[in-house]
Amino acid sequence: MSGNYVNCGVVSKLFRHPVKSMRAESLSKAHLDWHGLDGDRRCAFVRQRANSGFPWLTGRELPELLLYTPHFLHPDDPRQSPIVVTTPDGRRLPLEAPELLEELQRLCGEEIYLLKLGRGTYDSQVLSLMSTASIAALGASADMELQSGRFRQNVIIETRDGRPFQEEEWLGRTLILGADDNGPRIHLTRRIKRCVMVNIDPHTAARDARVLKTVAQTRDSYAGVYASVEQPGIIRVGDPVRVAAS
Repeated sequence: MSGNYVNCGVVSKLFRHPVKSMRAESLSKAHLDWHGLDGDRRCAFVRQRANSGFPWLTGRELPELLLYTPHFLHPDDPRQSPIVVTTPDGRRLPLEAPELLEELQRLCGEEIYLLKLGRGTYDSQVLSLMSTASIAALGASADMELQSGRFRQNVIIETRDGRPFQEEEWLGRTLILGADDNGPRIHLTRRIKRCVMVNIDPHTAARDARVLKTVAQTRDSYAGVYASVEQPGIIRVGDPVRVAAS
């Protein structure tokens, strides 16, 4: 198989989001299963009176949600592990704590409830990917420094030649993540259309409209790509990334 694939970069960062729209976890390794990274977006808060097909409570409605930091008490077993959330003022509360629910309801001004979904509460597909070069290029166009967490991707890669938006050229092709030919494989399916979430600074929750404006004006509102899983396995930061030869 290796003869049909060419080296295109390395895994630079890995992120999973234990609770949809809360702060991401930065990982050194993660298990990729058929439904994405283990533990990614398996929980979400749902708006009871949402009038659309998008019921989730996210940073669109409550930017401060990004300042809540969830983590697994047993990070190597996210399927069974309880989740604890550190609030912006430093309290540590179980995800199911009534006081956490009450606080979020007060902040967003509507009734919500917690949903746990084994297959994940995704907007679209189970895995997302972007390159460091693409993030840097968008930041340069917006005249600001953008962190990789801004786009809430799962896999950030550093490409060999540093050319931005190269991941879009790989759409319809398969990537192998790691040196093992039988390691995890993903198939890049389509570009990700962006919304106002990218305007929210993941560290401060401050909004800056330059980000989405730049993505709209320079990339037709698209940045990053979605992927489906062809073969599960362990992904590690530093792993080589190979793309199927065109």
